[in-house]
Amino acid sequence: MSPIDVLLLLALAAFLAGIAGSFLGIGGGVFLIPFMTLALGIDIKVAIATSLIGVIATSCGAASVYVRDHLTNLRLAMFLEVATTLGAIVGAVVGLLLPGPYLFGVFAVVVVYAAAAMARTRETAKDRAYQAGEESPLASRLGLGSVYFDQEDQGVYRYRVDRPVAGFGISATAGLFSGLLGVGGGFIKVPAMNMLMRVPMKAAVATSNFMIGVTAAASAFIYYSQGWVNPNFAAMVIVGVFSGSNLGTRVLIRSKAQRVRFVFSIFLAVIGILMAIRAAGIV
Repeated sequence: MSPIDVLLLLALAAFLAGIAGSFLGIGGGVFLIPFMTLALGIDIKVAIATSLIGVIATSCGAASVYVRDHLTNLRLAMFLEVATTLGAIVGAVVGLLLPGPYLFGVFAVVVVYAAAAMARTRETAKDRAYQAGEESPLASRLGLGSVYFDQEDQGVYRYRVDRPVAGFGISATAGLFSGLLGVGGGFIKVPAMNMLMRVPMKAAVATSNFMIGVTAAASAFIYYSQGWVNPNFAAMVIVGVFSGSNLGTRVLIRSKAQRVRFVFSIFLAVIGILMAIRAAGIV
């Protein structure tokens, strides 16, 4: 395969990853890294560094749309991003020290977890209005609750945020995996916000898209300083991901996320199995 063919395929894959990443709030690295390593034979650390650049582009393309449409919970994003950024820096340092096979193995476990979390997530109109019970004192003090308009059924939903301390801790873990694997951490943050903190799915996706760019930037500079960023790969990924993320945001706003989430969970499970096989040295 010629270098030009590799770059064109990478741009196409980045476009599709941008659609999926912005739609699910996971940054697209979960899809892009397996393609780069398994299909194109790119070194795992180069793939991680390139993916982090793509995550930043996804966030830039999607976050502006979600903020404009009032889906993003900015206060919650700022609160969780403190933990996520610290975790991302630690993860990037650890990632540079670990051998490739270990990274494949960890990635496989994480992707399978993300697939299971997406498959289990269900949400109806009734589930969106989380108003019962007493609000957490910390969440109340920080004003983490919010309101959003859902174009799916033209409804306005006010929700509160539960378990902010637990969410803060899980966000640190998400940041660690972001720096370690180059995937943005959204595959942990979205299920955590939706199932643990009880943030509606669309608001969780929008908030995650706002956060992942900062998270990725915190660890990308470490990979860049070590020479793992390939400018040609990064340029193709930025163009593809940015274009795809614009389409993904439109899909999320106008559709029911649960209808496509199961399809993506199956895809993630398959990718996780392939990465596990690669970690075992079979391919």
